[in-house]
Amino acid sequence: MERRNKAFTLIELLVVIAIIALLIGILLPALGQARRSANNVKSQANLRSLNTGAANYASDNSDRIFSYTWRAGETYYLPDGRPKKANTDQDAAAYQNQEILQRVTGRVSGIHKIQNYSARLPHRRYSHLVLLDFLTDVQPEPIAASPFDRNLITWQENPLEYESGSGVPYADGIPGPGYDQDTNWPTRPVLQRWPFASTYQMVPAAWNTDGIAGALTYNPVDTSPHLFTGSNAVPLGRRKFTQVAHPAGKVMMFEEFDRFQNSAGLYFAYPESKCNLAFFDGSVRNLQTADANPGWNPSQPDQNWLQTYVPLDTFPLPKDGLGDGTEYCQRYRWTRFGLQGIDFGGEDIGRAQYGLDQDVDCTQ
Repeated sequence: MERRNKAFTLIELLVVIAIIALLIGILLPALGQARRSANNVKSQANLRSLNTGAANYASDNSDRIFSYTWRAGETYYLPDGRPKKANTDQDAAAYQNQEILQRVTGRVSGIHKIQNYSARLPHRRYSHLVLLDFLTDVQPEPIAASPFDRNLITWQENPLEYESGSGVPYADGIPGPGYDQDTNWPTRPVLQRWPFASTYQMVPAAWNTDGIAGALTYNPVDTSPHLFTGSNAVPLGRRKFTQVAHPAGKVMMFEEFDRFQNSAGLYFAYPESKCNLAFFDGSVRNLQTADANPGWNPSQPDQNWLQTYVPLDTFPLPKDGLGDGTEYCQRYRWTRFGLQGIDFGGEDIGRAQYGLDQDVDCTQ
């Protein structure tokens, strides 16, 4: 009896391969979108955890918004027992920042000792350290990093690797034109701190003053969205939740980049960006930047504040590449009137009263 050969013919094999390739082509984008959606949910969960922690911190600290609490003129002690007395709130915050990181990491001596850094406000990228120190004794804390923020996750996993070749911003020196050129970035104390940074930034009004009626306040600078300028006499921290006029419409924490829609990362001020935002009422929402009210520079209250995005080393590039000079409204990062203002859900406050230009274009 003749046995029939049951093997695939070449044509049948090619058809099967083609079908498998087609299915992969159909499924991979869907799987990629599902993965991005899952990461976005996780990022929002991180913000909710931080929001809950902020409420607990306020409950235990006279309704205060979490921020550095060490004050000028007071004496405090570092983990090695050394007393520190600062002349300004900025210096006091720098000592507190150093104390937290030394204590939770044990890096109080030797080549990896956490050094003091008072040349820049620690509030800008490290306000969350105070909250996390209240919640846990772990630093770096995973919830400080969005699952989209692969750079920060890598730095968190290797907090002692911040020398040249580590990928930490400015570890290889100041890059070429188009990047922020501040000479402080490559200093050792700054490099040490990048693994302890956060994807989620506090708005300046949460630790700064509102800048209303001539009050001393820190202001943004023209040349860089990463630096502030102001007098050392500005009182820092000390803000309370009761000072927030519109909790449901005022952003407290925000992602600096929209990595959900664009894996390369869109700067939050781009009108089409939809970053995850944590509000003072405890909610977390994903809202389009163009829907927010314009922000201000307190030193120029009659104008909306527009600024060019200049990236830090290793950070996402501008939409049109390095050197793109397009200016964008800073929106909820610099809310008009600070905690007294509103970002979403209502009209921009005080425009007519303060003689603001109704025709300023903030949608480019």
